[in-house]
Amino acid sequence: MIRKKIKGDSFRPAAVLLLGLLSLSSLWAQEPARPIVQQASFPKDTLFIADFGGKGDGQFLNTEAINSAIAAASAKGGAVVSLPAGLWLSGPIEMKSNVNLHISREAILLFSDDFNQYKLVESNWEGEPAWRNQNPISGKNLENIAITGTGIIDGNGGAWRMVKRSKMTESQWKKLISSGGVVDSKSNIWYPSEGSLRGAQQKKAGVMRPGTTAADFQDVKDFLRPNLLVFTQCKRVLLEGVTIQNSPAWNLHPLMCEDLTVRKLLVRNPWYAQNGDGLDIESCKNVLVEDCTFDVGDDGICIKSGRDKAGRDRGMPTENVIIRNNIVYHAHGGFVIGSEMSGGARNIWVENCSFIGTDIGLRFKTTRGRGGLVENIFINNINMVDIPGEAILFDMYYAAVDPVPLVGEQKQAVTVVKRPVTEETPRFQNFVIRNVHVHGADKGIFLRGLPEMPIKNVLIEHAQISAKKGIEIMEASDIVLKDITLASQESSPLVHIDNSENVLVEGLKPVNPTDLLIELTGESSKGIVLRATDVQQVKQQSRLSGNAKKNALTIKP
Repeated sequence: MIRKKIKGDSFRPAAVLLLGLLSLSSLWAQEPARPIVQQASFPKDTLFIADFGGKGDGQFLNTEAINSAIAAASAKGGAVVSLPAGLWLSGPIEMKSNVNLHISREAILLFSDDFNQYKLVESNWEGEPAWRNQNPISGKNLENIAITGTGIIDGNGGAWRMVKRSKMTESQWKKLISSGGVVDSKSNIWYPSEGSLRGAQQKKAGVMRPGTTAADFQDVKDFLRPNLLVFTQCKRVLLEGVTIQNSPAWNLHPLMCEDLTVRKLLVRNPWYAQNGDGLDIESCKNVLVEDCTFDVGDDGICIKSGRDKAGRDRGMPTENVIIRNNIVYHAHGGFVIGSEMSGGARNIWVENCSFIGTDIGLRFKTTRGRGGLVENIFINNINMVDIPGEAILFDMYYAAVDPVPLVGEQKQAVTVVKRPVTEETPRFQNFVIRNVHVHGADKGIFLRGLPEMPIKNVLIEHAQISAKKGIEIMEASDIVLKDITLASQESSPLVHIDNSENVLVEGLKPVNPTDLLIELTGESSKGIVLRATDVQQVKQQSRLSGNAKKNALTIKP
């Protein structure tokens, strides 16, 4: 009822509009019940790898010994499989139901860099069915499984990954080239083999198409990097305590799982690691991620649900997720949704997390063609330090490039064209973000929707932001920014709103002298209210340009 009134009469008196927006902000805050995540449990019986012929000397290949121990533990109804002190070299490990693989503090599980150990298998890559090299750790249709301990799991990812020259010093680049491998024709990217380079030159190499088999991709096998750990359609999964690092592609990829707990992990990758994500939760239900630390090459904690038609056909949103008490150091984004979110995402809580040096803090990204509905996202108590990009970003024009341009690169300008709404049109709505503290960012808040599908129903409340630039809102509706303290180096304008409607900015507190407080552009802009703003250091409160209508903005004390 409230939303219909707001949209039906955007030029009604400002007091009525204000009442409607404040009522909406109260409505958004009504959270659904939080999920209860069922936990895995195991008998105390313990099997040791050495009893199955294993050797922790860094030379012996333990693939058969580890898999035999896991199979024996599952066959007896469940047990702990222990990896004691040592350097345990292995090929792909296949988990079984009712098994806890325990990595002791003094143990390293190191995966082989011999690609022949990894056969091509039917898998999934960035939300689509694809042929990939077998994951170092995998399991499908399992129940009650765990990887625990305080040891290290290393995916030997440097043997698999391509590396961009722009992310290396000159001496590092020369050393990389001298190690072998090949570079592309422009000498911009190093590949570990000719097959890896061939794969990069193909469009969607490995993606399954009718009539293709694994044999069709043998010549580009080296390019089809596996994610380090993939559990598919598993229930009651626990990942606790261990260090997961150096993955060929993503580190952790739970896919279509239910009742997943990720606790006290240290997840690492080199900062330059291509596709070196930390945790990608895809089409999962009932998830708890707590007390973890991430320092990776791509997104830190990421929510996904399939890509384009494949994701829409699967139709499995990631839902009922609690993410709390985590730290993310280097990453493209601290907490991320998208861009492969075609199956949707809903009912997600993120609280008490810190992002230190992530390219973007809160990152919500999608693009036309994805489809999918992302809604009911509740975020509270987030700290950010030294963010090179945006502290809070919503972007429906995502392109698969680094979020912060490297030296010599420039972001491509977006061509804004309104298109028909179809099943391929993505949607972001119903976000509540409270108590955010930012010390250093390029931009404080950035919202960019589509002309045919604005970003809707976003409340950002109680934020203290120190950034080079302030706030930019484009193609959005029903937005409330409340009690925002903003220390911006660039003061003209502090807030820019373009082609948006029903936006309330209440209690804005500029810290530094401000030449222009708010600039309104776009002939579609309407129902913009600026209220209870501290204007002591403001030279000019407002400016309308770019065909913006005079009655589109109301300023109230």
